[in-house]
Amino acid sequence: MTVHEVATLSEIHSQPEVWQRCLETLDNLNWEPLIANRSPYTHKWIFVGCGTSYYLAQAAAATCTTLTGTLACAVPASEILLFPDLITQGKDAAIFPILISRSGHTSEVLQVAEVLQQAGVEFMAITCDGNELATMTPRTLKLPAAESSIVMTSSFTSMLMSLQYLSARMARRDDFIEALHLLPAELSRLLPIYAPQIEAFAQVPVVDVAFLAQGPFYGIASETALKVMESSSTYAQYFHTLEFRHGPKSIVSENVLVGALLSEKGYAEESAVLREMKELNGRTLAIANHITPEVAACADLAIELNLPVPELARLIVYVVWGQLLGSYIGLRKGMNPDAPRHLSRVVTLAE
Repeated sequence: MTVHEVATLSEIHSQPEVWQRCLETLDNLNWEPLIANRSPYTHKWIFVGCGTSYYLAQAAAATCTTLTGTLACAVPASEILLFPDLITQGKDAAIFPILISRSGHTSEVLQVAEVLQQAGVEFMAITCDGNELATMTPRTLKLPAAESSIVMTSSFTSMLMSLQYLSARMARRDDFIEALHLLPAELSRLLPIYAPQIEAFAQVPVVDVAFLAQGPFYGIASETALKVMESSSTYAQYFHTLEFRHGPKSIVSENVLVGALLSEKGYAEESAVLREMKELNGRTLAIANHITPEVAACADLAIELNLPVPELARLIVYVVWGQLLGSYIGLRKGMNPDAPRHLSRVVTLAE
């Protein structure tokens, strides 16, 4: 199978156009029916998803907390179904769940929607395909980000961008919304530079992969690892960067890839971890807005974004390189990234 035959790669490369369509939708949207009487200042926002959508929820919750100054959280749908008392802070807690599902057909998310309906709790849904979830609440945001691939790529970035847009709107951060509008052109600039480098980087076999990040980037590291696992059946893990020293670094060798998503706030501490892993003979990947000479010296591949936007607005650009890496590793192993082992496009459970 050649690169040009992989639909997943085409969808990864189409993200600038998809983001632009979604931004046009968001700019012209009547937001009032979606968020009336449910601001993060009066209700605790709980972002809910499964798999990729859960990692999306983590990044969306971090954005909401940072931009609005009020605490939001992310939980897997299964936690609400099995341990609901751990999610709400008492029966009278004012919560506003935001349910995330590309397909709108994910069984556990639909079960959460049913539980919330029975409890009389209003919720918002964000989806690309619509389906049942879109019929269960009038507070539904349906995005023009349809994709055919099994693994989520443009749908992940588009839904995250949209939830960031929502948080910025609630916080009256027009500057942040303007920053999001710069991202389609910026990714179009970066893809021709780094996609070929990632393809070449993926040709060196590794037996284990670990992605590291802190703060709002942790959900992005989690999703990056998942993309590598899904697209190439390569075992990948994710850790808070500084936690990697506390035991997990025992896996590091010349056959292990350690990827670091470097933040500005923690750059010195996080890059020191990457340098240590290189000293342990690990294969290293660094992704940062700006790459210092010290990081360039310890990275086998360094991706420098140079994005003229606030750090939180960069999250969706950070994840693109893991999407590409997973597909290219899969191709090197003779696999089809469009047909991952044991996976289907939607997880539906028997009644």
